[in-house]
Amino acid sequence: IFGGLVWILVASSKVPLPMLQGWVMFVSVFCFIMSITLLCLYICGAHGGSSSWVTLDVICQETAALFYLSMAVLEAYFTYRSSLDSHLVMTIYQENIAAVVFAFLATLMYVIHKIYSLLRWKSS
Repeated sequence: IFGGLVWILVASSKVPLPMLQGWVMFVSVFCFIMSITLLCLYICGAHGGSSSWVTLDVICQETAALFYLSMAVLEAYFTYRSSLDSHLVMTIYQENIAAVVFAFLATLMYVIHKIYSLLRWKSS
């Protein structure tokens, strides 16, 4: 949910730095699709109780957490740097602040999920 909010907020704001915002959009969309795909596979029972699916879950959550952390730091830096420019519209600045907050919340959720996945992986 938080990743989707980041995706929406970044897509709705103006893009002064396309390369940075491109990375933010890639991470948001990639992790959103990856998480939804894994959720659907688990709901359908495609995992069959196999321990290799637990390993896949750990790897996916770790990748998503690292991607989101890098993206959140870059978005926070861009937002800070853009706050120094007086020509930036306040609405765009507020959207970027909200995107930073939700990016760090998404990072936290992926880290928490990774910890629980590691505990499940260790017990299997």
